[in-house]
Amino acid sequence: MRGMTEPRRTLHAPDTSLDPADWKKTRVQAHRMLDDILDFVENIRGRPVWQPIPDAVRRSFHKSLPHDPQPLEDIHAEFLHTILPYGGGNVHPGFMGWVQGGGTVPGLLAEMLAGGLNANLGGRDHIPIEVERQIVQWTREMFGFPESASGLFVTGTSMANLMAVLVARTSALGPAVRQAGLGKSGARLRGYASRAAHGCVRQAFDLSGFGTHALCEIAVDSRQRIKIADLRDQIRRDIETGLKPFVVIGSAGTVDVGAIDDLEELSGLCAENNIWFHIDGAYGALGVLSPDISPRLKGIEKADSIAFDFHKWGQVPYDAGFLLVRDSRQHMAAFASPAAYLRRETRGLSANSPWPCDFGPDLSRGFRALKTWFTLKAFGTARLGAMIDGTCAVARHLEARVRAEPELELLAEAQLNIVCFRYRGENSDPLNAAIVADLHESGIAAPSVTTIDGNAAIRAAVMNHRTRVEDVDGLVEATLAFGRRRAGI
Repeated sequence: MRGMTEPRRTLHAPDTSLDPADWKKTRVQAHRMLDDILDFVENIRGRPVWQPIPDAVRRSFHKSLPHDPQPLEDIHAEFLHTILPYGGGNVHPGFMGWVQGGGTVPGLLAEMLAGGLNANLGGRDHIPIEVERQIVQWTREMFGFPESASGLFVTGTSMANLMAVLVARTSALGPAVRQAGLGKSGARLRGYASRAAHGCVRQAFDLSGFGTHALCEIAVDSRQRIKIADLRDQIRRDIETGLKPFVVIGSAGTVDVGAIDDLEELSGLCAENNIWFHIDGAYGALGVLSPDISPRLKGIEKADSIAFDFHKWGQVPYDAGFLLVRDSRQHMAAFASPAAYLRRETRGLSANSPWPCDFGPDLSRGFRALKTWFTLKAFGTARLGAMIDGTCAVARHLEARVRAEPELELLAEAQLNIVCFRYRGENSDPLNAAIVADLHESGIAAPSVTTIDGNAAIRAAVMNHRTRVEDVDGLVEATLAFGRRRAGI
């Protein structure tokens, strides 16, 4: 009848929660998993640096998508059997092939806490954003940047270098480039880096729409540093032909030998010509924490932007790249979006902008700042700086060992913590490549192969805080043994 209301019906919705049915049992399993990974790190020296993945293990990852649930303890057991033993090896002190940090226990634990918080650091007003802003403040202090500087966590320096090129592009052409594209004015822009710069610099010009031909690669000196005179001449010639130099990318720790460009000279040259000065400091930039290295980084405080990784010399677990930009307004001009669903308020969860998404392309971002915050607080910059000095001292010991062995030849001196050498012998290039593979498969050490002045080199990067003198001694002895075996001695 009219005016009468029907009785309210009770809706019986299914339980969609994915929380444990038995929290007590899950807690016991969680502690077991934590203990197992702590045992792995504590006893890492008893394991091979790397070992080949057996065919059966590799095939086990070709199974179909799981339909039914599996007990957590069974999944963990599979992890222990098929994943833990076959990692890349960079936790191990014998890992020296690539510039990768070894991680720390505080960083490991912070990752666990960050997973529990499940924070999205794209934006909104919550405390994880303030933790990242704290790291931005600390990086300003590290590099002597002004309060107007902005910063952002990214996956790594490859992404940070790409973003720096985009900021420099917007600075040169104005924010309208984001709508109109490069056009004729953009086609005139030229960037500059040394021939020793990392390949991601060339990729940044590719991905940003300039094309790699817009990057002029300048010759290097005998220490792999950019030749300033050659750069100055190239800039002058480009201006005379109607081109517009817009960015110079200096290196603070090149990937092959750890060379540091003359950053002071580069900053002056860029200031004279009104060119954006960016520094690729993937691992070397954190040398500012070292009393020995920081004087060699003079001029870094004058950069317009710096890209570096906390997950290298900073030993923060992967990944924790960072971009620091001197002028936050120019940084925002390259990335900020006025989308309606990102509406900003003065109260509530949508307050306290600008947000990290205004300084980069990601709206969904993990809590990388927490493991960095833990690491910096747990060790402090003084101890981290001493650790950086220690890795360089171990590299110098390796260099001395190589010089003392007649069967070995030093191909590049240890400018920071990278030593490049080779085993002398006929067909040296394939011989040394084979020796490196032998070293990997032995589980003793894991260097890499690079090319120095046209020669294949065994490249040992002492980046892991766990690497000691006896570890590089082991590398030398194993190199000699494998070299003699292959040479038939």
